Parts: sequence; C-alpha cells; structure tokens
Amino acid sequence: PAPAEAGRAPGPPDGGWGWVVVFGAFVSIGFAYAFPKGLAIFFKEIQDFFGTSYSEIAWVSSIMLATTYGAGPISSILVNRYGSRPVVMFGGLLCGVGMISAAFCTSILQLYICVGFITGFGLALNLQPSVIIIGKYFLKRRPIANGLAMAGSPVMLCTLAPLNQFLFDSFGWRGSFLILGAILLNCCVAGALFRPIGAGTTLVKTQVTEEAKEALKGKITEDGPMENRAEEEGGKDCFEKINQYLDFSLFKHRGFLIYLIGNVLMFLGFFAPIVFLAPYAKHTGIDEYSAAFLLSILAIVDMVARPTTGIVANSKWVRPRIQYFFSFAIAFNGACHLLCPLASSYTGLIVYSSFFGLAFGMVCAMLFETLMDLVGAARFTSAVGLVTIAECCTILLGPPIGGILIDTFGDYKYMFIKCGSVMVLAGTFLFIMNYYNYRMLAKEEKERKTKEEEPKSVRTENEDKKIWNKDSTQDGPELEPLKEKGAGVKKEMNGT
Repeated sequence: PAPAEAGRAPGPPDGGWGWVVVFGAFVSIGFAYAFPKGLAIFFKEIQDFFGTSYSEIAWVSSIMLATTYGAGPISSILVNRYGSRPVVMFGGLLCGVGMISAAFCTSILQLYICVGFITGFGLALNLQPSVIIIGKYFLKRRPIANGLAMAGSPVMLCTLAPLNQFLFDSFGWRGSFLILGAILLNCCVAGALFRPIGAGTTLVKTQVTEEAKEALKGKITEDGPMENRAEEEGGKDCFEKINQYLDFSLFKHRGFLIYLIGNVLMFLGFFAPIVFLAPYAKHTGIDEYSAAFLLSILAIVDMVARPTTGIVANSKWVRPRIQYFFSFAIAFNGACHLLCPLASSYTGLIVYSSFFGLAFGMVCAMLFETLMDLVGAARFTSAVGLVTIAECCTILLGPPIGGILIDTFGDYKYMFIKCGSVMVLAGTFLFIMNYYNYRMLAKEEKERKTKEEEPKSVRTENEDKKIWNKDSTQDGPELEPLKEKGAGVKKEMNGT
C-alpha cells in the first residue's frame, strides 16, 4: 500500500522552481497577448495588397483573439487531462505551423484560417496553462508572480513592434511571417519548463481509482442487474467528468457572475485601440517607424506597470478589496480612450500611449488574480475556461466594429470614443456590483456567526455531557445564568 502522505497534494512552494515556471509563463503569455497586437504593423500593407477595407483586415486580429479566448474550455480540459507542459508545447507547434502557412496565403480568407484560427488556437493552448500553473506554484506571492508573468506581454510587444517593421522592410510581409513562425516555436521551450507538482500523487490516485472501479464492478455484479446499474454509473461518471472539467455550478456564484458580465462588456473596447493605434498614427501622416515606436512606448510603460500593480495588489491595504482596484483600472483605461481624440500631434500620441500603457498594464496584471480571488484556486481552472468562452464574442466583435466606424465616418475618433465609453461603463458596473457583493458577503458571514453562537434550546443528557466544556469556553457573559443552572444539574447527576 502507498504511504499515508503519498496521496496528499503538496502545497504551493511559493518559490524555488516556481520562478523558472514564471519565466516560462512570461514567454508564453507574452506571445499569446502581444502577437495579435504586433501583427497590426502589417495591416496597412496587407490591406493594400489584397485591396480590403479597414473592417475586413481587422477581422484577422479579431478571429485570432476570439479563438485564443474561445478555445479556453478546450485548453482547460486538456490541462486537466494531460497537464500544462504537453499542452503548451503542442500549442507552440501549432503557432509555428499557422504562421508559416500564412506566408503562402493568396487571399484574405486564407489569412483568416491560418493566422486567425490555427495560430489563435495555438496561442490559446499557451495562455490558459501558463495562468493555471502559476496558481499551483504560488499562494502568498501569487499577485507578484502573476504580475511578473503578465509583464511578458509588454516586453514581447515592445520587441515585436520594431522587429516586425524591420522584418517587413527587409523581407516583406510573407518573409516576415515565415520568420515569426520560427520565433513562435520558442513557446515549446517555455512549455518544457512547466514541471508538474506532485507527479507521484497522480500515480497513487490513479491506482486507487482503478482499484475502486474494480471493486465497484464486483459489487454491481453481486448486488443486481449489471446492465441497469452500469448505465446509471456510466451516466454519473460522464456527468462528473464534465463537471470536473467545466464546473457549471459557478453560474450560481454571485461574484463570478459579476466578474463575467463586467469583463464581457469591457472586452468590447479593450483590444481595438491597440489594433488601430499604429494605423491611426500613419493616417495622421506619421512615418512607419515612429508609428511602431508608439506601440513600443505603450509596451515599456506596460512593462513597468504590471509588476508594480502586482506588488500594490499584494499589499495588505489593497488585497482584501482588490475588486475595487480592478474596477478603477478599467474605468481609467476607458478615460484614456475618451481623451485620445484631443491628441492631434505626435507628442500628444506619445502622452496617450504612456497613459494607455499604464492603464492597460493595471487591467492585465489583475485580470486573472481577481477571478482567483473570487472563486478560489480549486475552481480557477474551470472558471478561466467559462470566462474566456463568454468573452470571445465581444473580443471578436470589438475591432471590426471599430473598423466599421472608421470606414463609415472616415475618422478614428469615433472608434476611440466608443471604446472609452464601453470601458468606463464596465468599470462603473463592476465597482457598484462589487460593493453590493462585499456587503452581501459581510451580511451572510454575520448571519452565519450568529447562528453558530446561538445556544440550542433542547439537548439530551448525553449531548449536554459531551459539549458542556466547549460551550463554557465559547459562550459570552449573557449566558452565565444558564451555565450556573447547567453546573447544578451536572453536580446532581454526578452525585446520583
């Protein structure tokens, strides 16, 4: 038999190899978030090459982002089944294949398939496992670890923006896609760093499960008809497996529903400003490298903002009420977009990019930390899968709606106003509803404590003997007369 300690799940080490895992997550999360934004450098040229409109070319990033988020449940199921390491390595391989295939595309529809679906699905297999494994390696330092891992997005964006412009000038967009496909294969290396925790525990659990199944089969054969009972057990096993991978009971969780509604609304205006920032700068007459440099400025500020936000969110003043901080970050992000049309010069765009990078980094650093704060680490894997599949619809529609506004009015300012208004509304909604949620949680906790402290009116003699000492140490001064009376009864019983 296995030792008693073998079946016990190990606790998060909060360090050690966990920092190597954070580095791997830094690389894979960086590619997952930054790559769709970095491709915006090629949009103007691809648009001219295929003769498409702004809204049609925006679908490339939209499909990629929507696939990255929409494939969240599939990624969560694969992580629960196989672990984070093989899923991330397979995702890196898909990313490379998708971008290399895109280099040979002859129509915009083929780009949708290769870049949007294949590469997007590969990025989904990079994003979810990287976020999930950090929660397994860290508990006390989890906000800091999440902040450092999320900093991979601005670092990659800061690198990819000028690199993509250089690759385009040197090799054209087809040659650039070939090279980018090779670069994305580094996700396989990052996935190799995701060493699973408690590999021996899984083996012990598997052996116990197999033994339990054999015993169950024997019991079914002895006790009654095999077919009916097997069908019942089979149906139960199927339901349990589905509920294990995607815990649909989360839709009864008040905090989860508030987070889900606020995030679905927020993503309607979250990615469009980044997708159109470089084209907007080129539209105003700014040269290509200066336009790409705006993304680098955004990424540099974002790079500093994410770990800083993680440290602030981990402080004793902010962490108990981290949902308010998250709501403020979303509203601040929206306010930046509302003020963007006032930035008519290149200097104004630099200022906008700086504040946008700060707000964007604050939101991204807390995006998954706030979800884990609401549902806990045990249900986090299912929660990520359910949230991402709900968010993919607004992620898919956000940039194309912005492109339609640009095509209709011939001006970018309406796109920025739309995105800013939506995000301010989402931040306000989350702030009000989280205030309501905190009040309800405090009320429920108070009622629970009141019920625990209330003495039971009727007790048997045996129950009175067993729990009298416990009651005497927990009850307050208002129950002293009852204690004295009970002590007298106890003495009489001893005398008898």
